[in-house]
Amino acid sequence: MGWYGWSGMGTYGWIGMIAMLVFWFGLIALVVWAVGRAVGAGRPVVSDGPREDPALRILSERFARGEITEDEYRKAKDVLGGSSR
Repeated sequence: MGWYGWSGMGTYGWIGMIAMLVFWFGLIALVVWAVGRAVGAGRPVVSDGPREDPALRILSERFARGEITEDEYRKAKDVLGGSSR
């Protein structure tokens, strides 16, 4: 009797086993990808719209906390290029 590897499996047995593992991993990955696409299809798309200027945000926060008056707020906002509300 000859020795053909583990459990008598020859070269073609190993190739077949590796091919079957690749097939099943690929099939599982395809199912996971398809489910992810189907679940993600219902989510709204977040657009990268115009972003608020950090300086105007800080100015608004200071005004909201009462650190500056309305007159100071409007003057600083005009200097920073913000529109008047």
